[in-house]
Amino acid sequence: MILPIVAYGDPVLKKVGVDINKEYPKLDILLENMFETMYNASGVGLAAPQIGLAIRLFIVDATPFADDEDLTEAEQKLLEGFKRVFINAKITKEEGDEWVFNEGCLSIPDVREDVFRKSTITMEYLDENFEPHTEVFDGLVARVIQHEYDHIEGVLFTDKLSSLKKRLIKGKLGNISKGKIDVDYRMRFPDQKKKR
Repeated sequence: MILPIVAYGDPVLKKVGVDINKEYPKLDILLENMFETMYNASGVGLAAPQIGLAIRLFIVDATPFADDEDLTEAEQKLLEGFKRVFINAKITKEEGDEWVFNEGCLSIPDVREDVFRKSTITMEYLDENFEPHTEVFDGLVARVIQHEYDHIEGVLFTDKLSSLKKRLIKGKLGNISKGKIDVDYRMRFPDQKKKR
């Protein structure tokens, strides 16, 4: 089932998510719905807060980035099959040089800005079977993971912008929260009661 994506301005996007356990109700259905919702919106990641749940859960499918001709063959191969579920994730280390990438977010449609992030992260997480993993990610995969991880920490990519950039997009963000935007996927707007 395709779920509505929560728009900028909704308080759930600023909450730090809580850990979940194996007894979380209907987790398999939730994950299925999240993947369907993400694909419907042409996203590469989706975090539970973006569908209104303040829990430490996000999904990633970096396959669309594999088509980038600027990447090495090895990078393309990694991205092509990179589809994961992250439960109760914790970044334990960020290292390497900061690099810039133009980011967007399904909760903030039509806003894209350059964001600086570290190139390499070490992360502990549980998969959909609650098996523990500790992995090192770098490059575009690390970037997508960091963006989604920020969501479960109550952080949006717009929070990482300079005060000048924030002022420049303030009107756009206000319009998004009021639903004054055309999107081709279902959204729930905080300053508007009806769903699209």
